[in-house]
This record gives sequence, structure tokens and C-alpha cells, in this order.
Amino acid sequence: MAVREVMVLWAGRHDREPWRSLCADYEQRIAHHWRIAQRQIRAGRGDGPERREAEAEAMLSAAPEPASLLALDSRGRARSSESFADFLRQTFESSPGPLVFLIGSDLGLSPDLLRTARHRISFGPQTLPHEMARLILLEQLYRSLAIETGIKYHRGPF
Repeated sequence: MAVREVMVLWAGRHDREPWRSLCADYEQRIAHHWRIAQRQIRAGRGDGPERREAEAEAMLSAAPEPASLLALDSRGRARSSESFADFLRQTFESSPGPLVFLIGSDLGLSPDLLRTARHRISFGPQTLPHEMARLILLEQLYRSLAIETGIKYHRGPF
């Protein structure tokens, strides 16, 4: 089996503790099994569509080619942890390169970037701060890895 690669690109103005430590913990766990990288995208000032478009361009520039772009979007498809693990396995198998997860800033992801993404993933209908969305994503990536490899972490329903 080929080495699985994951990249998390997140747009945001802040990279604060304790979020950084919490995310680093999951990144270290994942790195024992998959190649993983995270990168913060900062694309200027302002609160309008120009900044959102600049963030989208910066994300696309930071993504390796080829790759499968997966956008976190509250309007995307929500899955159980088991279904998400199966989805990741299938996406890894069919992807020409790493899986690149895109997390928008407070302005969200641009409509063009959402259209470019291979899949939209939802962790629920609520709007989450990018820091929390990143932590949830990393935890679910680790949980998926645990489900697939048999690491004692995930507990199914009783």
C-alpha cells in the first residue's frame, strides 16, 4: 500500500494556544501512520470578497498537484465516523495524490474554490471557528486511521 498523504490548509488570522497544542497532538498521532502537513494561509486584510478570493488563490497555490481537494463546508455531506473512515479509504485509493483539506477563514471558502473541490465535508450545520474545525478534522482523521488499522481508540455503538 502506498504511503497516505494528507495536507490541511486553513485560512485564518490567528494560530493561538491551546489550539496549536491540541492540533499538534493529533498531528503527531497521525504522523506515525500517514504523511501529514498543515499550513496556515494568510492572504491579506479586509473583510470582503477580495480577501476571500485571495485566500482561495493562496490555498490553490499551496496545494500540491496532483491532489484531491476536500472542502470543509457546513452545507457538505455529514458522515458518521465509520462512514468517514470508509470514505477516506475510498478517496485515498482513487486519488492521484495527497488529500488536501481546505478550511476557510471567518469569511468561509470562495464559491469557486467550493466548486473546484472534489468533495464537501460537513461536521454539522453550525458555523465553526477555523481553529475548532481544524481540531475536529484532525481528530476525525486520527479516528478514521484507528478504525482502519485497529488502533484501540474508536468505540462503536454499544
